[in-house]
Amino acid sequence: MVGCLVVVGAITVAIDIYSKRPQFIDSAISIYPHEWFAPINDANKPDWEVLPQEANPGEVILSKRNELGVLSNFAATPFELDGKRYASVEGFWQMMLYPEGPDDERAKVKNVGWKYTREQVANMTAFEAKSAGTLAEENMNRLGIDWVTYNGKRFPYRSATTGEHYRLIVAAMRAKLEQNPEVRRILVATGDLILRPDHHGEPKPPPELKYYEIWMDIRREIRPN
Repeated sequence: MVGCLVVVGAITVAIDIYSKRPQFIDSAISIYPHEWFAPINDANKPDWEVLPQEANPGEVILSKRNELGVLSNFAATPFELDGKRYASVEGFWQMMLYPEGPDDERAKVKNVGWKYTREQVANMTAFEAKSAGTLAEENMNRLGIDWVTYNGKRFPYRSATTGEHYRLIVAAMRAKLEQNPEVRRILVATGDLILRPDHHGEPKPPPELKYYEIWMDIRREIRPN
């Protein structure tokens, strides 16, 4: 079959000019596990998902179908931050949408119900936490608010520029890394690969939603020289 060689950084890849799917053949690529790039054939693949084989040369998809999924906000990677424990970064993210207690302005509106407590959401992972957040966002729309809280402080939710919400998400990701050795191991193991999300995102996501870029920033800081 006809092919061509392309050099991306220190990685030489062969690209089938028909399928356009990179085939990693250089010895340097042996530092990366094959399963990170192994094609997935799933007739029931959800519309939101980006599969491992969709990575371009020099990239890797942070797929939940292999060990790279530990870098997802959905992953069950418990950590403590400011004296409280969270089951996942997703749980940390979504719990901020919930009232902090009975004196919270959000809890005082009689015609708006909250299915979960803030503590319950903090102990959730994956789609359970995401679904809890969706319910909370519906309440926020009904209340006409665009803010969340943390330790009694109110600030904008999902702002276009890096603000307090972004700072807290980064802090949670750092705590996840520091308190889960496997997270650190896998992040460092990604080397110089460009990290890409395993889902199709919104057109202009807020900076805190770009977890893959945050991980690359953190990787530059912790990677051995």
